[in-house]
Amino acid sequence: MEQKIVLITGGSSGIGKSIGNYLKSKGYKVYGTTRNLGNYPNFNDFDLLELDVRNTKTINLAIAQLMEKEGRLDVLINNAGVGITGPIEETPHEEILKTFETNFHGPLHMVKAVLPQMRKQGSGLIINITSIAGYMGLPFRGIYSATKGALEITTETLRMEIKDFGIHMTNLAPGDFATNIASGRYHAPVLNDSPYTEPYGNTLKLINEDVHGGNDPIEVAHMVYKIMNTKKPKVHYKVGSFMQKFSLTLKNILPDKVYEKLLLNHYKL
Repeated sequence: MEQKIVLITGGSSGIGKSIGNYLKSKGYKVYGTTRNLGNYPNFNDFDLLELDVRNTKTINLAIAQLMEKEGRLDVLINNAGVGITGPIEETPHEEILKTFETNFHGPLHMVKAVLPQMRKQGSGLIINITSIAGYMGLPFRGIYSATKGALEITTETLRMEIKDFGIHMTNLAPGDFATNIASGRYHAPVLNDSPYTEPYGNTLKLINEDVHGGNDPIEVAHMVYKIMNTKKPKVHYKVGSFMQKFSLTLKNILPDKVYEKLLLNHYKL
């Protein structure tokens, strides 16, 4: 059986690295991406390509390199992403645009780059890593939720548009996992003279505690492997703690204001 080729954006750390190592252990040929290869001179978990999802020139170059080496691409995992927190009123709009560039426009750039090759093959799978946060508006995380929610909805559309090409696409929404995302997240500063000082400051502590206390990202890797071995993947998958997944069930059945109250109580607002 021919070895399948997998490309994972943001594969040098966190969830992407866990996915890559796990798939490599299962016999897949894995390529990860990073914005700067020079930052990883000793990385030998799997092959890395230099690629910035915000820059189509680097995307096209990396895909060309991959095609030259392998001649095909079986699975694209759109994992690269950034976090952002802050009161929307006080978050610089350029930071909002940067987050959308990475979390939403970046995956779309990747999809557009690989679809011609997958269509030529008559096969392929694209897994968009979104977030459980993308299913709800969360206080002081609204922009992050919006980027992931936008990707979820766009994937629903793309699935229907590419259905005749033999290409499958799905969303995988993780909850909180123990990664280094907090260190790279943009935090709007907690300003002493801001009307949001106390609620935002307290919420920021809770958000960081949730990430640091999150589950092992290997759980996401296991779900990716399961999806890759599913003949007809579903539109949406979730992976996370019971309460995180149950929160989505509650959102679907509770009146909006009741659910909002639950969120306010959780964040002590």
